[in-house]
Amino acid sequence: MPLPLVDAVGTEHPVARGDARIVSLVPSVTELLCDLGLASQIVGRTGFCIHPREIVHRIPKVGGTKDVKVDRIRELAPTHVVVNVDENTKETVDELARFVPSIVVTHPLAPEDNLGLYRLLGGIFDRIAETERLCGDFAAAYADLTAVTPPPERVLYLIWREPWMTVSRDTYISRTLALVGWETVPEEPHTRYPELDPAAVAGCVDRVLLSSEPYRFREKHLAEVEALVPGARVSLIDGEMTSWYGSRAIAGLRYLGAYAAR
Repeated sequence: MPLPLVDAVGTEHPVARGDARIVSLVPSVTELLCDLGLASQIVGRTGFCIHPREIVHRIPKVGGTKDVKVDRIRELAPTHVVVNVDENTKETVDELARFVPSIVVTHPLAPEDNLGLYRLLGGIFDRIAETERLCGDFAAAYADLTAVTPPPERVLYLIWREPWMTVSRDTYISRTLALVGWETVPEEPHTRYPELDPAAVAGCVDRVLLSSEPYRFREKHLAEVEALVPGARVSLIDGEMTSWYGSRAIAGLRYLGAYAAR
């Protein structure tokens, strides 16, 4: 396991003791920690940490990703809290840092960053064999997905309705879609998650993907979007498979390959 173990904000972390107590404020990281064999050491998670279902229902909730119950975390006395730059607010993280010995900050921006994420958390919590197994599984899924270079398509990936919102190319989602040749629009927005009326890109995109999260698009929304973007192929997509990094990214790459081939 390579050292040093440096997180997304440059903090170097030592290898934790075997009795580490972990709170995860990141849904995909909670699942990853379980897949690293650390479920028994997770003492708190958010209400959005729903995988693996058979395990997390026994772990106490500490609020949401944005509305964290800091006092509840204090009661749980964690040695480590794992957070994410996009998921959690800086104000919350700063408050937690006053009493939590180790705050581990994550910020994967591309599928390839999962290897570093596995090794960071696996290194901190001394799960070497489990880490290398995940790295091998990810590398195999990535190699399979990228073995063929598909023709490029312009894609609008919708994450919200009222107002309509999409993703910029400077996001994990966009870089994941790029692996199958899907170039998200707009090309250079002012924010990473811009508002965008689908009608504004009518005639300019080949596909419109309606994500299952954070807004839960359903079948009933297909006709509405098809009317706004005539000529584009409009379909629902599992947002967990395109936006969740961590161990779910392995299944996500497999899912995306099958989805793109339909």
